Amino acid sequence: MNVSRPSVHPVEAPPLTDGAAHNAPRVRMKDVHGMPGTLGGLALRLLQFIFAAVSLCVMATTSDFPSVTAFKYLVAAVSLQCLWSFLLAVVDAYALLVRRSLRNCTIVGLFTVGDAITSTLTFSSACSSAGITVLIGNDLDKCGVNHCVQFESATAMAFLSWFAVSPSFLLNFWSLASR
Repeated sequence: MNVSRPSVHPVEAPPLTDGAAHNAPRVRMKDVHGMPGTLGGLALRLLQFIFAAVSLCVMATTSDFPSVTAFKYLVAAVSLQCLWSFLLAVVDAYALLVRRSLRNCTIVGLFTVGDAITSTLTFSSACSSAGITVLIGNDLDKCGVNHCVQFESATAMAFLSWFAVSPSFLLNFWSLASR
């Protein structure tokens, strides 16, 4: 006579010890302000967009920015930053309106890679523009002939845009790495 035995046997929970907190299951992060799909994330995206747009507009109003490669690079980088930040601000606003979570690993990975690329471009272009601005203003003493105040303002706005991108990148990267 064959007796059927269940293939899964109940297991008792291990006793609670001092190390129980160390072995406790990891708790998933909830919506941290600044992450995609949150109000803080939307605010960061709007700040990124505004600072990059101001930098672009200030630089575009100067007549002689195309004569310096670093300034052309700044215009290209903040243009890309404007497009990226605006696109993600629209996605964040849509997610907030329809109350959807943006915790999909693929979406967070795309946001992380995009933030890494745009922040690197924005930071490097702001640094190179700052170097040229210092060269023109301090070393060559040619601010009377050039638009030093506009160049400095555009460079400062690019740095502020980079400062607003950095928390977005770090939070997205943290969310992706903690999975």
